[in-house]
Amino acid sequence: MSTANQSINDITIALAGNPNTGKSTVFNNFTRLKQHTGNWPGKTVANARGVFTHKGKKYTLVDLPGTYSLLANSVEEEVARDFIQYGNPDVTVVVADATCLERNLILVFQILEITNKVVICVNLIDEAKRKKINIDLKKLSDILGVPVVGTSARSGEGLEELKDTIEKVACNKINTNPLKITLNKIDHNATSIDGMDQIVSNIVKMAEDVSREVVSFEDKNYRQFDRNLDKVLTSRLFGIPIMLTLLGIVFWLTIQGANVPSELLAKGLFWIEEQLIVFFTWVHSPQWISDILVLGMFRTLAWVISVMLPPMAIFFPLFTLLEDLGYLPRIAFNLDHYFKKACAHGKQALTMCMGFGCNAAGVIACRIIDSPRKRLIAIITNNFVPCNGRFPILIALTTIFIVGGTGFLSPFIATLFILAAIVLGVLITFFISKILSKTILKGLPSSFTLELPPYRKPQVGKIILRSILDRTLYVLGRAIIVAAPAGLVIWIMANTNIRDASLLAHCAGFLNPFAQLLGLDGHIMMAFILGLPANEIVIPILIMSYMSKGSMLELSSLTEMKQLFIDNGWTWLTALCTILFSLNHWPCGTTLLTIRKETQSWKWTWVSFLVPTMTGIIICLIVAQSARFLGM
Repeated sequence: MSTANQSINDITIALAGNPNTGKSTVFNNFTRLKQHTGNWPGKTVANARGVFTHKGKKYTLVDLPGTYSLLANSVEEEVARDFIQYGNPDVTVVVADATCLERNLILVFQILEITNKVVICVNLIDEAKRKKINIDLKKLSDILGVPVVGTSARSGEGLEELKDTIEKVACNKINTNPLKITLNKIDHNATSIDGMDQIVSNIVKMAEDVSREVVSFEDKNYRQFDRNLDKVLTSRLFGIPIMLTLLGIVFWLTIQGANVPSELLAKGLFWIEEQLIVFFTWVHSPQWISDILVLGMFRTLAWVISVMLPPMAIFFPLFTLLEDLGYLPRIAFNLDHYFKKACAHGKQALTMCMGFGCNAAGVIACRIIDSPRKRLIAIITNNFVPCNGRFPILIALTTIFIVGGTGFLSPFIATLFILAAIVLGVLITFFISKILSKTILKGLPSSFTLELPPYRKPQVGKIILRSILDRTLYVLGRAIIVAAPAGLVIWIMANTNIRDASLLAHCAGFLNPFAQLLGLDGHIMMAFILGLPANEIVIPILIMSYMSKGSMLELSSLTEMKQLFIDNGWTWLTALCTILFSLNHWPCGTTLLTIRKETQSWKWTWVSFLVPTMTGIIICLIVAQSARFLGM
């Protein structure tokens, strides 16, 4: 179908490019959608689609997975190649990194072999100028035979010109004559593998030649700072300690910064509760309706908001800051050696990092792993990294039981303990990955190639806005949706009596013998079970279940929470086993549904449920029984 015969709704634009070139930022700017962007490879692992309008025409923009070539050595390359070749896009926009144009031209040449309707978007022009790299865009356009537009997607520079150029190419207002790969020096009698090697070598040589023609450097050592920094951050001696230090700083700032806002939020929300009680009394509402809505549902919501919102509002911007700086690929590089020993994939480190925010997102991120076997290992073990929903449990119990003080060193000690818990989760990930690779997912270790992108100056304002809107409020909203029904269920169970005891007490009593073996009690185990929809509601459910009528106390400080737990038989061992079980138990409902969708298998969904659960049971059993045997 020719463009002339198409309706204005039929113009489809493919957005291709290497990972980490700002391709998803261009997509977001054009479509105003919220495809997550960041400074590490593998963000776009499926086709993200959006729509934008320009000069009265409606365009569908397809953000293809970031890929270095179209030779189909990975799922990303296959998806990108097939859409460009068989999806019949009207225009293919190739986003290239101005700071390393030569490498990006390799993909450009391959796409020019498939389609003539190409526009080259040389992005990160501002970064190139800062590093004193000059690119002759007109000369590049003349050599390639297609339009070339320079942009800075983060600031919006050049994007309107890019839209104009896309419109002209789509409507045949610009005639393109793409440069083709030179094949005259290839030995056609060679084997197919040798022939492919010659083609690749030819493409690389062409990229070198074109880059030499159009790129000039005022500072020949412009990447020397990055190289020197990488020598430290990725060294065998300093890489891991620096990684732990940075992670520790993030957690320390989260713990230290969240205390006062959490208390203020709690006081404010419980003041609202008092007004709600006054209102229901004024309208002569039945007592049971008031109790359900206020003492059951509202108090649960109040606790979830006051405990979760401040830590998330601090943690997510800090973590996104490290992401935008380009540090996450360095974490993967540092951990690749250990994942190889566990017969797993080094990219699993990136999926673990995503798991800190949400394990469901970590499972989706496993798509960047090419090997189906290693992808399954990453999916099954992703839950050993604590998500943001489990941080309130770790922070609260560590602060009031493990540290047990309010002195100057308390936040540092709490940070060290939480950091130790996370390291334990990573070590368990290595151990379980090794077991899986030797049993139900047998295979050999392998290395992988990961681009270490240049360090970039983060846009702090956009980081704060994006992390709050896209991450903090999203996770908090999910928790609130689940918390209200959970409060209702707990209230009903606590106020439904069977033989002079509530249904809640019967359930807790039934679970208690098994829970005691693990250093827990029946109420704790029931809180984890009822918290299956979302880990964020475990603590609120636990507090409510300890109350005789199933309504939560007005706990405005961690000290009051500690007293409540102690009154119900808690010791430091109970707190430790609860922390360990929180680290190692079944994934939340959202993560399980995501695993089912990603694996298309109930078998692997059940395996993903049972592996962390059995791990948690075994660890808690060993710790609890060992402590009791030693009289601790």
